[in-house]
Order: sequence, then C-alpha cells, then structure tokens
Amino acid sequence: MSNPFLTRGLDEVHVDDSAMTLNGTINRTGTLLVICLASGAYAWSQHLGPGTIIGSLILALVIGLVGCFKAEWTPVLAPVYALLEGLAMGSISLYYNLRYPGIALNAVLLTSAVLFALLALYTTRIIRVSDGLRTGIFAATAAVGLVYFATMLLNIFGVHLPFIHQSGPIGIGISLVTTGIAAANLLVDFRMVEDGVRAGKPKFMEWYCAMGLLITLVWLYAELLRLLSRLNGSNK
Repeated sequence: MSNPFLTRGLDEVHVDDSAMTLNGTINRTGTLLVICLASGAYAWSQHLGPGTIIGSLILALVIGLVGCFKAEWTPVLAPVYALLEGLAMGSISLYYNLRYPGIALNAVLLTSAVLFALLALYTTRIIRVSDGLRTGIFAATAAVGLVYFATMLLNIFGVHLPFIHQSGPIGIGISLVTTGIAAANLLVDFRMVEDGVRAGKPKFMEWYCAMGLLITLVWLYAELLRLLSRLNGSNK
C-alpha cells in the first residue's frame, strides 16, 4: 500500500517481453522533472493568473486519474502532467516568493535534499519498507487527503477550520506532519519501482512509475513551501 498511482499500476499490469529497467525509470523521471521545471520557470516569468493556475491543477488531477487506470497511456500523459504541474507550481511559487523572498529556492533545495537523503537510506537498507510500513503510510496519506478534501468543501460554504491555515504552533505542527507523510511516500515509491523492475513489468511502466514519483515530489514541494511560509509568518 502506498502512492495509489504506483500501487494500482504495478498490481494490475502484466509482464511484457520488453521489461522496465531501473535506469529507464530514472531517465523518465529526469525527463519529467526537466519538463516540470521548464514550465514552472515559464509560469514564474509570465505571472499567470488564478484562472490558469486552477485550470492547470484541475487538468493535472484529471490526467493523473486517467493515468492511474490506463498505465499504458502514461508515455503521453506523463509529460503533459509534468507540464501542467509546472505551470501551477511555478505560479504558486511566485506568489509565495513575492511575500517571502527566497522561499521558493529554499523549498526546491529542501525537496532535493529530502529526495536524495531518503534514496540513500533506502538503497543502503538503513530504512526497510515492510508491508506494515506501506500500509501505515497509505493510511496516513488517505487521512491527509480526506482532511484536505473536507477543508475544501467547507471553504466553499464559507466555513474555515481553525489552525489548519494559520502560522501558529498548531498550524506549523500540522504542516510538519503532512510534510513528513509526503516524504514517507517517496520511500514506498522507491519500493514500488524496485518491485516493478524485479517483476519485469512492461517498458511503458517506466513512464508510469516516473509519473508517480513526480506526483509525490510535487506534493512534497508544496508541503515544504507551505511549511516555510508558516515558519516565516510566525516570525513576523
């Protein structure tokens, strides 16, 4: 149990003659990151409006859901998803950076640091991702998703939950927990990629797994951006 995107695809797709490889998955992930960063830089320079941001996020969500059920389509869907997420996150990053100069760069550096630190811990087997750990991370991720969904619905009706969007100690604590859960999903994603390679999943699963990793990285970056903004806000 883990990132639902990766879990569903690796469970349901059968072995093919042309199997996925670890190097291939790394290359696909790198390609998606380049696309995401390039579109993010464009969005940053163009000062895109709220409509573009919301539209990009909605389309990215739809593409992610389609890719979850149609793994064989991800060689096409994954680059489009990366482009849309880059547009959205680049614009959101600009907003935060205008308010707290330097925060976007710090969030990028922290995201990179967490990625490589957890990858090192995983590859050296200092951290072992057992079935029990995967189940726990999945449950925590589902809980965060439910809270975010409920918060969104309540906001539509003008009801704002206290603490969740505030910069006080409770708000910072909540942000730390969600950031930790996002980071933990990377460990499970690594396990899923490794399992897919070992099982000889089809070549297109390299794109599928790369897209799943990008989803987790974007979530981690967004949580770090929110955490840093709350820390900055609490100091003012």
